[in-house]
Amino acid sequence: MSRIGKMPITVPAGVTVTIEDNHVTVKGPKGELARQINKNMKLTMDNGVITVERPDDEKESRSLHGLSRTLINNMIIGVTQGFSKSLEINGVGYRAAKQGQNINFTLGFSHPVVKEPPAGITFEVPAPNKIVVSGADKEVVGAVAAEIRTLRPPEPYKGKGIRYEGEHVRRKIGKAGAKGKK
Repeated sequence: MSRIGKMPITVPAGVTVTIEDNHVTVKGPKGELARQINKNMKLTMDNGVITVERPDDEKESRSLHGLSRTLINNMIIGVTQGFSKSLEINGVGYRAAKQGQNINFTLGFSHPVVKEPPAGITFEVPAPNKIVVSGADKEVVGAVAAEIRTLRPPEPYKGKGIRYEGEHVRRKIGKAGAKGKK
């Protein structure tokens, strides 16, 4: 039995969950999320508790069991608390500034890079070298943070670029240098 899949999901107060033919819709204070869960999974809801059951012990069913439960749980957490990812910018002259909803990046290119948030995502810039991406859908928050990171990924020699908060970048030593040669 999947240890994660068999755990029940409690629906907190202020959140409404509707299940129709494995199409789960969750509404809460931070927004509304909807997702189609695999048709083989059996979803039941009674007294504010959602349980996910699998039909058999085949490999595909076992792998989808925990996944389905986690996706529904992340939807409930997203509409109540929300998710966020923090990014850091390292490098001389590298910075970010908020312009309305958008972020304007200065990353050593000949032009500034402007990033627009997709629907349901908000950007915060608490400092010129820090960005916080937040929203209700965990998948979209992670994808947008990864997109921002690809604008200037951290390079291994000086460590310049955009990285996740707390991410460790393996550093390389540069050229040994020609000692004594002219």
